[in-house]
Amino acid sequence: MSMNAAVDNLIALLVVVAAFVAVTFPSLLGIAHDRRIDRQIRTAHRMITSTPRR
Repeated sequence: MSMNAAVDNLIALLVVVAAFVAVTFPSLLGIAHDRRIDRQIRTAHRMITSTPRR
């Protein structure tokens, strides 16, 4: 195996990993955003239900 083939394989692997990250990163950001919003909703709900009403 020549050095050029090894470098070509490494570049191809990096391209595949970069494509995978480019495809999955927006989904992971969306999931993190949804979890943060859900946590804020739960906290607000707890505050509303624990506050005594007049």
